[in-house]
Amino acid sequence: MNDKNNKGTSRRGFVQKLVGGVAVASAAVTTSVLSSPETASESVKGKTKSYGMLIDTRKCIGCHTCSVACKAEFDVPLGVTRSWVEYTEKGVYPNVSRHFLPRLCNHCRHPQCVDVCPTGATYKRKQDGIVVVDSGLCIGCKYCVQACPYDARFLNPVTGVADKCDFCIHRVSKGLVPSCVNSCIGGARIFGDISDPTSEISRMLATNPTTVLRPGKGTEPNVYYIGADHSDEHENNRGWYDVRVITHRTPEERR
Repeated sequence: MNDKNNKGTSRRGFVQKLVGGVAVASAAVTTSVLSSPETASESVKGKTKSYGMLIDTRKCIGCHTCSVACKAEFDVPLGVTRSWVEYTEKGVYPNVSRHFLPRLCNHCRHPQCVDVCPTGATYKRKQDGIVVVDSGLCIGCKYCVQACPYDARFLNPVTGVADKCDFCIHRVSKGLVPSCVNSCIGGARIFGDISDPTSEISRMLATNPTTVLRPGKGTEPNVYYIGADHSDEHENNRGWYDVRVITHRTPEERR
């Protein structure tokens, strides 16, 4: 009887330690901070920021952890997404290659979505440059969805209002990085204040060649890429090489 009790106690102790270990690990994951403790005090002092994201596609493995983390963070309905990863395959067998291109709202310096919103529901925050949607003012007209050159917006089928990535402002306001940055297992995403020359993202931008999506649109995106392959299926028509883009967007929707 004592042996059985000891075994039961040992088993319970093991489970308790396991659960405790998971809790500690979970807490550790959510402690990825955006900056030093001065973040809150700087906000109080009224210093404006310009938040942006740098994605190093050389480190991206196409695992979609960022997409899943975003879905979980905001309970995004099925069929729509705030953040996603596209696969670009090109070449002629046996000389073929595959590249990954994470996508999200670009939080542009000159956002076209803001210009077309008839109610002012979509606006760019003065304190940090993040483009957000006020669900209380949005009437679901989809003007912003059509105006976005990056296909980053959608009409939420549950709420009936425009939705998109907002850089996880509920996390950023507490000094934490966005959920997709926190969860990226390859460390491919860097988030921070690009107006601060001492920030990690500013140092990376200053020392690496970068590109942005659709620069000809003049929106000046605040999402930058290192080593991105921006090849598109239309290049097949030019006879360069066979290109296939794998994404949840239909070819007509992809921009």
